[in-house]
Amino acid sequence: MYDDSIRKRLRRIEGQVRGVLNMIEQGAPCRDVVHQLSAIRSAVDRSIACIVAANLEQCLLEQGSGREARSKLVQEAIELLVKSR
Repeated sequence: MYDDSIRKRLRRIEGQVRGVLNMIEQGAPCRDVVHQLSAIRSAVDRSIACIVAANLEQCLLEQGSGREARSKLVQEAIELLVKSR
């Protein structure tokens, strides 16, 4: 279910976190650290959205054409996104 693009995103985020740790160790200004942390948060949010979307797509394909079941899956996906924030 998790394709290579998700893994690449998460590895990039991992690198960003290491970069922030280095910035902190080198005494970088607060503004720069917070800017990078905001970028990490945005990247994590995009990763969550991609994972939920891919899962929703897969579940809809497996579920078939039942309108009620599809509606429930979409609602669950929306709840996941809301909870992630």
